[in-house]
Amino acid sequence: MTTGATALDEPMRSRRNHWNNQIAVHARMRPDKAALRFRGVETTWRQLHERSLRFADGLARRGVGFGDRVLILALNYPEYLEAVFGINALGAIAVPVNFRLTPPEVGYIVQDSGAKAVVTDAMLVPLATAVRQQAPQIQTCVVIGGESGEDVIGFDDLLAEEGQAHTPLDIPEDTPSLIMYTSGTTGSPKGAVLTHANMNSQSLTCIRALVLDQESVGLCSSPLFHIAGIGSLAPAFQLGSTTVLHPLGAFDAGEFLDALEREQATSVFCVPAQWQLICDHPTVRARKLALKTVSWGAAPASDTVLRAMSECFPDAVNVAVFGQTEMSPITCVLEGKDAIRKLGSVGKPIPTIEARVVDDEMNDVAPGVIGEIVYRGPTLMRGYWNKPQETAAAFAGGWFHSGDLVRVDDEGFVFVVDRKKDMIISGGENIYCAEVENVLFAHPKVREAAVIGRPHEKWGEVPVAVLALHNPDDELTLAELTPFLNENLARYKQPKDILIVAELPRNASGKVVKGQLRTDLEPKTEA
Repeated sequence: MTTGATALDEPMRSRRNHWNNQIAVHARMRPDKAALRFRGVETTWRQLHERSLRFADGLARRGVGFGDRVLILALNYPEYLEAVFGINALGAIAVPVNFRLTPPEVGYIVQDSGAKAVVTDAMLVPLATAVRQQAPQIQTCVVIGGESGEDVIGFDDLLAEEGQAHTPLDIPEDTPSLIMYTSGTTGSPKGAVLTHANMNSQSLTCIRALVLDQESVGLCSSPLFHIAGIGSLAPAFQLGSTTVLHPLGAFDAGEFLDALEREQATSVFCVPAQWQLICDHPTVRARKLALKTVSWGAAPASDTVLRAMSECFPDAVNVAVFGQTEMSPITCVLEGKDAIRKLGSVGKPIPTIEARVVDDEMNDVAPGVIGEIVYRGPTLMRGYWNKPQETAAAFAGGWFHSGDLVRVDDEGFVFVVDRKKDMIISGGENIYCAEVENVLFAHPKVREAAVIGRPHEKWGEVPVAVLALHNPDDELTLAELTPFLNENLARYKQPKDILIVAELPRNASGKVVKGQLRTDLEPKTEA
């Protein structure tokens, strides 16, 4: 791991290929072009560059230096990105955190990362304050949109300070830029250490897969604390294109379509649950949109949602992106020309990485046989922060173990079958939850579906379906569902019970939190 940086002459430093230098180039070459738009207000490339450096100055005066970690606990704002780039200008590491976590959960991340400063916003000051009470090492708290007080300093006040500027450093590409904590659907979250080189490789992947150029206008609705959010912006920083930040909050498909139309966005990423709401909106086909690319990922999409996307946006390329935080995140892409022909696939591995599908002994499996997909390549994280044993396990055999069970067809297209940890073994038979869920999605009453395993005295486990219905006044019983299941699933794969809920619990990336389902619903062991 890089242990330091040096203050070198400007020509040497300018050769580094990472987003700080990319922004500096745009600040010189296209200074008045909009880098960001948020709630109708533009931030130019010159402003983004200058404000980021002034933020770095303020942190440096408060003792933040190379290798230090700075927590970011905030909603989506331009200042969020200014903070990231200011932190990275010092060779320090930004630690974006899910603002939906409780104080003890955030406190765990603070202690694990060893963060010595926090950036928050006015709405989340109470959460940040509660966390600081558990973490006395945090001496600096900067508040976006807030005023300075006894224990905090307003973001704009920090930028307006007079004082010594930070010493410009030559930051090597293998320097960590981010620690992105995994969603922690099982156990405590782990911090994936992503370097500048990782993010640069990610940007090239997005440019190719999403057909982006300098005139693209991307709309970002994903939270910046998630790799699907901040990772999707990497190509804009390289190209000098414009990004529209969509305010976070309860997702409203009508407001989102308004933003797409108003901003004339050309590219947008949403999770499948959001695309379902967008495609169901009554005005979607009447909109005058400029979309050239629509993309999805972070959670499985049903065939029903994918067909609806194709019908609603016939002039846009439909691209599936698949991956995980540890891979920065994209590993597979399904290009638009194959979207219908290979419905249900996440595409092929991107050209810059190696991928294999292996059994438990790391032997390659034949096409059509289910195995775990493992990776190597330039987007692969350095490791898990402060967790050498977990890192060693993830890299067993010299490859990163994704935990995703897949099969590959004779053309090389990858089809995700399940998460390895979610597979149900019932009476010696493997049941892949994603396969069962895809069938359940096709039932006309079912809006959302998740399948979990329930302990069973005879069979070990049996599948149970947790369903949310389109019409909350409807009812659906297992007896009513059985004829439909008989037509589409082998008997041993069929759910042995169903539970109806208003909605499935999801984390910020749109993934169903099955651990919460198992805990909250507390299914009883069957006799």
